[in-house]
Amino acid sequence: MVLFLSPFFVLFAAVTVAPVLYAGWMSLYRERSSGLGFGGVERTFAGMANYTTVLSDPAFRDSFLHVAAYCLVYIPVMIGVALGLALLVDSAHARARRFFQLAFFLPHAVPGLIASIVWIYLYTPGLSPVIEWIDGAGGSWNFFSPDHALSSMVNIAVWQWIGYNMVIFFAALQAVPREVVEAATVDGAGAWRIALGIKVPIIRSSVVMTVLFTCVGAIQLFTEPKLLSDKAQALGNDWSPTMYIVSKAFVDHDYAAAAAASLLLAVVAGALSFVVTRMGKRWQES
Repeated sequence: MVLFLSPFFVLFAAVTVAPVLYAGWMSLYRERSSGLGFGGVERTFAGMANYTTVLSDPAFRDSFLHVAAYCLVYIPVMIGVALGLALLVDSAHARARRFFQLAFFLPHAVPGLIASIVWIYLYTPGLSPVIEWIDGAGGSWNFFSPDHALSSMVNIAVWQWIGYNMVIFFAALQAVPREVVEAATVDGAGAWRIALGIKVPIIRSSVVMTVLFTCVGAIQLFTEPKLLSDKAQALGNDWSPTMYIVSKAFVDHDYAAAAAASLLLAVVAGALSFVVTRMGKRWQES
């Protein structure tokens, strides 16, 4: 047993534990250049100063507010639509289930970077057929404006992840006892009552797991705002926490502050996971 598990623990220690420990060590020091910068770099112990600096930075605090606003829109839409599609595909009247599963899942097979580039093309005036259709209908819409940049990001993420989560929900629905559904049908329960009163409560654990993974993934948001920031003036280089970390490391070359911000982001993600898990347990026990 130890022989079979050892590769996992070796890889886990190499790609997870070691980087976290190194980031923790780096966050406790600061690098200073002596003289005019020709005397080399001196590393000095800073204690918690890097954490204090990052926490006092309004850009870092605002990045969490931006992601919170994103989550308030993205998570209910994505979970609700994915669950609704899974219930529709699982319904007794559904046809060609395999086809619809594959059709809904295909967007997830497209890498996030490629998907963002495709959607930026569809958002760009003069290139996008979508904007031409909107203009032809007498409307007006700027996907990169400050009022619409958030919904543009949510649309990209929802398009990519709905099919993935729909497959998870559909797989969980296959474990719902069919005799329970048939008994409810005999008792006169309609399709809505069966879906919301029987199927959804039975797959609550899958819903909680999906919400948990979605929250952890959303707080690490990077690809969509980074690509949209070239077109959307409202999105800066530090719009999300991960963008702030990358900017600190590779633009400001302040690796100690970037390490401190990374660990603070990990703490927030861990706390969020704990809260979601606790709320999920209460829902399952109710």
